[in-house]
Amino acid sequence: MRAFFSPLLPCLFSPSGVGLSQLKPIGLNYGCDNTLTQKPRRGRPPQKARDFTDTRQALIRSGLEVLTETGYLAAGIDAVIKNIAVPKGSFYHCFKSKEAFGMAVLEAYGAFFAHKLDTFLLDTSRTPFQRLDAFVHHAGEGMAKYDFRRGCLVGNLLQETPLLPDAFPEQLKTILSDWECRVAACLREAQACGELPQQASPEALASLFWSGWEGAVMRAKLFRSAEPLDHFWAFFRQHIQITPAEPALRRNPPLMTRKTQL
Repeated sequence: MRAFFSPLLPCLFSPSGVGLSQLKPIGLNYGCDNTLTQKPRRGRPPQKARDFTDTRQALIRSGLEVLTETGYLAAGIDAVIKNIAVPKGSFYHCFKSKEAFGMAVLEAYGAFFAHKLDTFLLDTSRTPFQRLDAFVHHAGEGMAKYDFRRGCLVGNLLQETPLLPDAFPEQLKTILSDWECRVAACLREAQACGELPQQASPEALASLFWSGWEGAVMRAKLFRSAEPLDHFWAFFRQHIQITPAEPALRRNPPLMTRKTQL
C-alpha cells in the first residue's frame, strides 16, 4: 500500500532524529503509557435502535391499554404510539394494518387472561369456590386500580361485533370457549368435593358465568364500582352451590343443565 506523506511532514521531525515509527496520528489521544485511547464523542449518546420484536411487543402492550378503554372501533393509531416513542412508520413495519394489529392485541389479551385464570383456578390451597371468590375479588381490585376506565377487551369487542372485521368474531368465540373450559374444570372439581351438585352441568354453568360476568364488568365501568362484580358472583354462587343444610344430591336444582338453561 502506498504511504501518504503530507508536505508538512518534515516539520514534525526534531533535531534529535525522531523516526516515523514514533509519530502519533493527529486526532487520536494517547495515555501516559503511550496506549491509544478513543477521543470522547461530543453531544448526546446515540440512541439504541429498538429490536423489531421489542417494538412489536411495546405496541401490543400499548394497544391493550387503549383497547380495554375504548374498544377497537374508536381506537386510533396515534393513541397507541403516543406513550411509547415509536414513529408511525414503525407501527406499519410491524403490522400491515389496524386489523392485523387488533387481532394481535386480542390474541395477546386472550393468552394473558387465560394465565390469570390459571393463577386462581388451579390454586389447590383453596376450595374450587374459594378460587372463584379470589378471582372475582382480584378483578374488582384491578378495575379500581385504573379508576374503572378499563374493562374486559373481549366484552368491549362483543359490543362491536356487527361492525368488526370478519376475523374477529371467530377469535372471540375461541377465547370465550377457552375461558369457559377453565371455569368448567374448576366446577368439576367443585362437584368432586361436594360444593356443586352431581347433576349440574359444569360446561353449561361456565357458559352462563361468562355471559353474566361480561355484563357485570360493563356495569362496573358505568357505575365506577366493583359492586356489580360482587353482586353477580354472590347471586350465581348462591344458586348453584350446595349449602351445608342440603344433601349432596338435591332435586331439581336451578340452572343445572345446558338443556334447561338454553
